Parts: sequence; structure tokens; C-alpha cells
Amino acid sequence: MPIVTGKDTAKTRRELSVGSKTYAYYSIPAATEAGLGDFSKLPASLKVVLENLLRFEDNGFTISTDDIKAFGEWAEQGGKNPREIAYRPARVLMQDFTGVPAVVDLAAMRDGIKGLGGDAQKINPLVPVDLVIDHSVMIDEFGNPRAFQMNVDREYERNIERYKFLKWGQTAFENFRVVPPGTGICHQVNLEYLAQTVWTDKDQDGTEVAYPDTLVGTDSHTTMVNGAAVLGWGVGGIEAEAGMLGQPISMLIPEVVGFKLTGSMVEGTTGTDLVLKVVEMLRAHGVVGKFVEFYGDGLDNLPLAQRATIANMAPEYGATCGFFPVDDETLRYLEQTGRDKDRIALVEAYAKENGMWRDADYAPVYSSTLELDMNTIVPAISGPKRPQDYVALTNAADAFEGVVADYRGIDISSEAKNMAAEGPIATKSVTIGKTAKVEGEDYELRDGSVVIASITSCTNTSNPYVLIGAGLVARKARELGLDRKPWVKTSLAPGSQVVSEYLEAAGLQEDLDAVGFNLVGYGCTTCIGNSGPLQPEISKAINDNDLIATSVLSGNRNFEGRISPDVRANYLASPPLVVAYALAGDMNIDLSSDPIAQTPDGKDVYLKDIWPSDKEIADLVEKVVTREKFIEKYADVFKGDEKWQGVEVEGGETYDWPPQSTYIQNPPYFKGMSPEAGTISNIKDAGILAVLGDFVTTDHISPAGSFKPDTPAGKYLVERQVAPKDFNSYGSRRGNHEVMMRGTFANIRIKNEMLDGVEGGYTKGPDGEQTSIFDAAMAYEKAGKPLVIFGGEQYGAGSSRDWAAKGTNLLGVKAVIAESFERIHRSNLVGFGVIPFEFTEGQTRKDLNLTGEEEVSIEGLEGEIKPQSIVPCTITYKDGTTKEIKLKSRIDTAVEIEYLKNGGVLHYVLRNLAKA
Repeated sequence: MPIVTGKDTAKTRRELSVGSKTYAYYSIPAATEAGLGDFSKLPASLKVVLENLLRFEDNGFTISTDDIKAFGEWAEQGGKNPREIAYRPARVLMQDFTGVPAVVDLAAMRDGIKGLGGDAQKINPLVPVDLVIDHSVMIDEFGNPRAFQMNVDREYERNIERYKFLKWGQTAFENFRVVPPGTGICHQVNLEYLAQTVWTDKDQDGTEVAYPDTLVGTDSHTTMVNGAAVLGWGVGGIEAEAGMLGQPISMLIPEVVGFKLTGSMVEGTTGTDLVLKVVEMLRAHGVVGKFVEFYGDGLDNLPLAQRATIANMAPEYGATCGFFPVDDETLRYLEQTGRDKDRIALVEAYAKENGMWRDADYAPVYSSTLELDMNTIVPAISGPKRPQDYVALTNAADAFEGVVADYRGIDISSEAKNMAAEGPIATKSVTIGKTAKVEGEDYELRDGSVVIASITSCTNTSNPYVLIGAGLVARKARELGLDRKPWVKTSLAPGSQVVSEYLEAAGLQEDLDAVGFNLVGYGCTTCIGNSGPLQPEISKAINDNDLIATSVLSGNRNFEGRISPDVRANYLASPPLVVAYALAGDMNIDLSSDPIAQTPDGKDVYLKDIWPSDKEIADLVEKVVTREKFIEKYADVFKGDEKWQGVEVEGGETYDWPPQSTYIQNPPYFKGMSPEAGTISNIKDAGILAVLGDFVTTDHISPAGSFKPDTPAGKYLVERQVAPKDFNSYGSRRGNHEVMMRGTFANIRIKNEMLDGVEGGYTKGPDGEQTSIFDAAMAYEKAGKPLVIFGGEQYGAGSSRDWAAKGTNLLGVKAVIAESFERIHRSNLVGFGVIPFEFTEGQTRKDLNLTGEEEVSIEGLEGEIKPQSIVPCTITYKDGTTKEIKLKSRIDTAVEIEYLKNGGVLHYVLRNLAKA
């Protein structure tokens, strides 16, 4: 647990009385009085980090006074002082896709420490860990009252091996709890129930200590809880496992970008519209590796559910977190969601006492700032393949015309339009795009047909304003006799059971059912690629005719190949707009001005005819979203239904790995591990596995969705008598390294620039012939040749997938050379023994003219390499010519050097625990 020594003589420890209770706490004003620096102008988000150092310094950890003083210098220097510090969050949050491999690693570490002569019980979480099973449910059934139960039944059939393993973990490890399937999405459960804003724990003297609630999570959208003033962000599973085992997170004191919100939202706009504009602005500003903190009088008009939506999408704008300080709205939300009254009083008193309260005078120093007047927000969507690709709704149809033209290679510039005035080629997508008849149906599909419309994900289903709004759109559409178009696969997957409670209480679920948005499950579903199969005839029409089918979802991710293998263009939208697009069925329709549908008697219906007023929404929210519903639904959150209670537990202190399992396998990481660390070696004559472009995401590197029998992963399962219908998904099989290494770089939309115009996980093997990336890697391994990968800007954007690093390592890749890295993936690469490098002097991969037949050598890694060293790299071309370039090592901290010497952070921790 976080408070361990009970030492109470530090200069900054004080007492705080709240009601009848007294708490110890670590006072930031007291640190100023003690001469450690002026911290009064620090942003609240950094004060949380500073408190962490004050508390752990007092409790015997190696934190220097200079580390604490650095925060005062940060403010003096205008928000910049990138000093390395050790940060220890209070708890860890997991979901099952990332949680299963983490528990696999812990189980393997128990085997590994016994092999080193140590005690298996030393492999045990030292801080509380909550794992929420939310990523496994798939939408096989939809649009009918049976959908929920049938999807749940199929979920258990597919995942029983994984669930048995997680139940074993719950019994074998201390401080480890599992929230069963069908409860909700981890971030929404965290926001609505687990998070406390101010945490308490007893020290060894029995004194109750109050401190900020902090966490890291194995999912990038852990940031959602920042909306409730809880500092948390996503890390790779590797880093989270190390944190569980007592290893601090090594980080640089970040810059903090202040984002000032003014005004208020205007009639007809939603929190989703706001967050899509925020994502666009912050991506343009550049916030990778930085904190973002929201301030300004506009927050007085922004409910916490809307704040959580903005905080949730911090990975989409690239920030470490998107933090909202404690204020009156925080207290209101804690009250509404059923938190204990004494806890709420403590949150207020603590935040005010320790300088973390936002009031009218809140004006900290920021590293940089930007500002947005919420009065300027308009309805919008984002797509077709990146969250920051913001499109105002009034421009959406025209923008999609450009998507079609680009894909079809048609020039629709203004000049071309003028030249083609006599003809149809450049007038509308319907004329430049393609159409196709669907076998056995009386309709055609065309480029832009919406084949998936899904209310999904933590981002928006946590927000009652947009969920009630969607229900009211459905109600008004139903009253006019409208229904979803027959080619649209519709679904509603709330983030928690409370959502169903208030939709039922408002009578809106019946209206949503009437237009196809039946409950399909409680989980991430479409947002993580668990959209399930389309009707076979629709899938065939799309693929046989190379149609640009589209999806519209209320999620946070729309990367290529993520949502469905049949869909090329994916758009993020608010839940009410998702319903509207299901009624329209076509991205070519301008929802802002065109009729979206017709009544049974032929009358045109426009969006304004079915869009609810803000007052209608607010009145219903106030009526049906109540404290009592939250208390009732979270009363037995860890109990689960009869299915979960019936899952059998096997194994004891160590796990009895079932050899026949295709879901859970003992990974090779710690087998035969020596007691002592090694050294970092130079890379000599490495082959090139892939040359990748800009914004290569962890979805490209380690896809989570479905795969086919002719892929390396599919062949592996078929060889083990697994039928294709039982493949499940890459994400569900993350407990089996054999499947996952075969799925690394296997995204159907990834493009290796070594090959001309080829999509999918292909490369050149050692013989120069095209083959799968997995088969090429195995051929290079057989030849004893190391590998490198080249990439562009923002390499590793997206989800916090440790398998994007693990798979890279298991394929024999020693280094990734890119123009820039996203934060989590860079950390994961280092944590699993792969060195990230960045180009210097303005060079890019394009300057090297790589064909994949070159060899790469990197020197300067042996001996005493320093963080962020500049090292020489030699490219040897097929004709024998060479090119020398300089690379910047993105080994960012001294402790990361130690990780790499050990082969990774888990190896480092395991050796230290064995020695202890």
C-alpha cells in the first residue's frame, strides 16, 4: 500500500480536521515555509505530482530535496524544468485486453523468480489493482431484444479460458480485484465508482493519511478520470506491472499547457462537438509528453460529464493527461454518483488547504496557453481515419466527396470542376463514386453508405447529456415513423449499467430499440474493433466492388483497419448524430441542410425536425440521473452474474499453464534468465523489417480486431484445430505470445514503403521476395541477423498496447528509428528492450532512399551511454556504398539505461526482487 513507514517528523506533514475526523496530510504551503521553494503558482496538476514527492520523501524513499525544489524553479522559469523524478501513483487500473498479458507476465515472473532461487510471493502487487473486463464482448447480434443475452453467452463461450485465468489471478495475488464482464467500461466504472479524488490510507502508526487520488492504467484513456481531478494516464502494461511491484515511474517534470475555456455551449451543440475542436487545436499546438490543464470561467458552465469527455481524449490530442482542478462541480458530481458524504467534505477541505482548488482567482503559471470560446462551437464529426481530422457538419458531405476522389484518383479541384461543367464527373460523390447491388436485397450500396452506426465507448456513453439526447432523437424519429436504413448495423453499448437505468427510467430505451439501437452489451465493442461481422451479402458487395463503406461511432478512435475490415472511412460523432446517420444511411447526405429521411407518407424530414432542445435534455437528465441509481448499481460491483460466479478457479501460488490452451501460454521472457544483468550492445549489420510512414499507430503495429485463416496467426490456430469462427480477435488472444507475435505489423491497412502500393503486413525477406512480416522475421532470426524498423512522425500513436513493443521485440527488432515517437509507445519499447532513435538535423526516412536491401549499424551504445545521446549510424546499400547519419537515442532517463542492460523493466525488477 502507498503509506508504509509511518515516519511523521517531516517538515511538511500537517493535520487536517474535517467534521469529526482528523487526517494527516503533506502540505505544499508548508514546503514553501520550509524554504523549499515558492509553489503557489504551480498548476494543480503539478501540485499533485509535487505532493507525491513530499510524501514519499518523508516515507524513506530516495527523493532528493533538489527534486522538490525543481518544482519552484519550474514556475520561476515560465513552466519549464525537465528534471527527472520518480513518481509513485496510488493505484493501477486495467482492462482485460491489456490486463490478461499483464497477469500472464506476473504469473511468468513467479515461475522466473523461483528459477532464480527467490520467493514467488515477492511477485505480488504492492498497490491496489482493479481489472475491469470490458473489451471482450463482440456485436454478433444486434437490432433485436435478444442481442444483449446472445452476445453475453457468446462472450463466455469464446473467453472462458481467459476468465478462468483472471479468476485465478484474483485468488493468487494480493491487492488485485476483478470487475466481472457485463458491468461496464473500465474508465466509466473508475469515474463513477472507483475514483475518490482524495484518497486515504493508514500508515504503520495507524494514522489516517489523506492524499490526492492518482493512478496509471493499461489503457490510454485512463485520462478520463482527470475530469474528476484525479491525476491518471495510460502506460504500457510493462510499465504498469513494474509499478505494481513497487518500481516508480521515471518521468521528466512535464510542461503544462493551459487551455482556457470561456463562454458556454450554444443550443444544438454537444460535448462531443467541443472535444473534437479541442483535439484539433491541441494537435496543432503540439502537446506530446505534456500535461494539459483546463481553466477559465467557461468551466463554470461545463458539467463534469463533459469535462470527462475532454479528458478522455487526451491520447487523441497527444497529451499525457487533460486535467480539470477540483471545484464546486467536482463536489456536485461526487454527490450525484453516490460517494460518501465524509469523502466529499474531505475533497473540498483538502483541495482548498493544499492549493488545488479552482476558484475565480485561480491563475497559475503555464508553459504555454491557448483559448477557446465555447460559444463558437458548431456540430461536427471527425474522420475518416484520425481523431484530429475535424470536419464541421456543414462541410461533412463535401469533405467526404474529397475522400472518395482521393481514393479513386479523381481530380475535383475547382479548376477541374470548371472544366467539367458540362459533365457529371466532378459534381457529387454519387457521380464520381461507385455503387453495387446487394444480393437478395432491394437496395444498392455506394461509396459513403453508412454500414455501422454505433453508440459506443467510454468517451460519450459516460455523458448523460448526449445519451439522453440520442434517446430523444430516436423518440422524435419514431414518432415520425422513421427507422434505420436496412444496411446499417446499429448498436448501443453503454459504459455502465447506470446508463441503462436512466434510459429505461426516461422511457427512451424503447425509442432507441424502435430505430435499431438495442442494448448489445456493456463494453467497448465497436470502438476497439469488436463491431462483429456485417451481413455476409453486404460484406460481399463492399469487397467485390471495392466500395468505400463508412462507419459512424461515438468513440474516440477511428484509425485505419480498426473498426471493421469491411469499412474504409470511419467518423467520430456525438451519440445524437450517430442516430441521425443511421436514419440517413449515407455520408453523402448533408445532415445540416438535406432531408435525412422521409416519413411513410413521403414527407421530407430534416435534422432540425428530430433534434431536441437543450432544455428537453437538461430536464430529463435532472429527473432520471440520480444518486440512488449509482448507489444501487455499484452495490455489488465485484460480484458479477451467475455466469461469472460459476467460472471455476484452478491453480495455486503459481499457475498450471494448460499446454493445449490457445489463449494463455507461458511466455519465453524469463526462461533461462541469468541472475546478473548484461550490457547494451551496438547494433551491427541489421536488416530492415519495415519502412513505415507518418502516424503509424499501435493499431497498425498490434491490431486488436479480427483476422483471417490465411494470416500467420490464423494458420497457427488452424494448425491447432481452432475453427475460423472461433478465432475471436487479436485483442482477446494477448495472453498467447505465439498468436500476438504473428499479429505484429499485421494490420490490413498498414503500408510498408519497401513495397509499392501493397497494403497489409508484408515485407521483403532475406531473399528479397515479398512475404509476411512474421515469416521474414523468422527467416532473419534463422540467419542470425538483427532487425531495425524505420518510421515517420508520431510513431506509435494511439492505444497503450504493450504488445506493440513485445511483438516488436519477439520479431527480433533491436531498434526503431523514427522522426518522433508518441509517449507511451516510446516507453514501452524501452521497457521491453527495444531502443528508440530519432533522426537529427532535419533528416527523415525519405532522405535515405531505402529499399529494404540495406544493412544498418548503430555504434556508441556500449559502455557508459547517457540519456538522449547522439550516436552514429551507418547505412550500407546493396551496391556497397554507405551513408553516415546521426541519431538521437530516446533512452530518456538513467533508469531506462538500467532497464535496457537487463533486457527490459520486468527483468530488472525480477532480478532485484530475487536478490532481495
